[in-house]
Amino acid sequence: MQEVAGYIAPYLPASHFQLVLSVISLFRDSGMCPSSNRRRSPRSSNFRDAQGAPVNQDQLLLRLLDEAYEKSAWHGPNLRQSVRGVSAKQAAWRPGPGRHNIWEVTLHAAYWKYAVRRRIERGKRGAFALKGSNFFPRPEPGKLTEAAWRAERDLLEREHRALCVTVRNAQRKGLPAKLLRQICGVCFHDIYHAGQIRLLRRLQEERGKK
Repeated sequence: MQEVAGYIAPYLPASHFQLVLSVISLFRDSGMCPSSNRRRSPRSSNFRDAQGAPVNQDQLLLRLLDEAYEKSAWHGPNLRQSVRGVSAKQAAWRPGPGRHNIWEVTLHAAYWKYAVRRRIERGKRGAFALKGSNFFPRPEPGKLTEAAWRAERDLLEREHRALCVTVRNAQRKGLPAKLLRQICGVCFHDIYHAGQIRLLRRLQEERGKK
C-alpha cells in the first residue's frame, strides 16, 4: 500500500490524498488487495481526513456509495447525474443492433443494487421489482413514454436508498470481507455505467448532427 500511496501523491491535492489513503485501506480490509493477508475491523483506520480527524471506514463506505450515485464526486458525473435530463426517446436509442441503451443500463444498475442488498439481507432470489435478472429489454412494446422511463428511474432511486439502509444496518453487526467487497463493487459499477451513459449520450448527439 505504501508503494501505491507514493505513486499517487504527486497527482492529487492534499485535500484528496488522505481520502484516497483511506479508500486503499478499506479495500485492503475487504480482501481486494491481494498482497495483504491481514483482516481488520472495517471501523479501524490509521488515516485522517484533511482536517486531521480520524476516518471512520463505515462512514467512508456509505460516502462512496452516495458519491458514485448522487453526491458531488471528484471523478466527475455520477450515475444519477448521467441520466438527468435524458428523455424516453434518448434513453431508448441504441448505438447499433443488439447494443444496450441508456434505459437498459439504468435498470441493470438498479438490479445489481438489489442483488447486493439481497445478499446482505440473505433474502430469497427473485424478489426484484421486475421479472428477470441483470439486463431487461427496454422499452417494452407500446411503452416508449416519459411516464414509463420516469418510473424505472424511480426504481433505481429506491434500490439505492434501500441498499444504503441495509448497509448501514449491517455495519452495526460487522460486515464480512466478502460482502464488503461486493458493496465496494456497487460503487465501481455505478461509476463505470455513469461513464457508459455519458458516452451513449455523446454518440447520440454526434450522430444526430450528421
